[in-house]
Amino acid sequence: MSLPSSSPASAAAPASASTAAPTQAELLDFVRRAAADAELIASLPLDPEGRTWVRLAGPGGSEAWLIGWPPGTGTGWHDHADSVGAFVTAAGELKENALAARLPTDGWKTLELNDGVDRERRLTAGKGRAFGRHHVHEVLNESADRHAVSVHAYYPPLPQIRRYSRSGQTLRLEQVERPQDWQ
Repeated sequence: MSLPSSSPASAAAPASASTAAPTQAELLDFVRRAAADAELIASLPLDPEGRTWVRLAGPGGSEAWLIGWPPGTGTGWHDHADSVGAFVTAAGELKENALAARLPTDGWKTLELNDGVDRERRLTAGKGRAFGRHHVHEVLNESADRHAVSVHAYYPPLPQIRRYSRSGQTLRLEQVERPQDWQ
């Protein structure tokens, strides 16, 4: 997930009593429960122009976000570095385009992708997924007239996000963001 590009609102979900590092399955369980919390989802202010977000207290020290997606918005291609994660659509529908390939983590600026690495998922309300380290994807709200809302969690808290551009089968590293860039 890319973190939002507009100002955050203030809210928090209850913290987990667990102090052990959460697994992908535990992160997915957390985001599913949060996405099913109608009061939490309704508390997110929605902006017609840009994404909005609220930081949540995730399980076991994870980083979690409730995100509102106006029609036609998306993240662009990115990864979450060494963090594992999960996200669930709480309202509306999101599309995830992902690469089913392990990319080198350092030492490159441009890669030619093999045929057959593209994966597409349509995630309606209540649907989501977990993912491992270095998962490269983009998330989009392709609706022309409807907001989408989703819940995301990452562990360890995001050390960086690498942003990519893509032209055909060519993936290019464009930027590396650190937490101070989005918090």
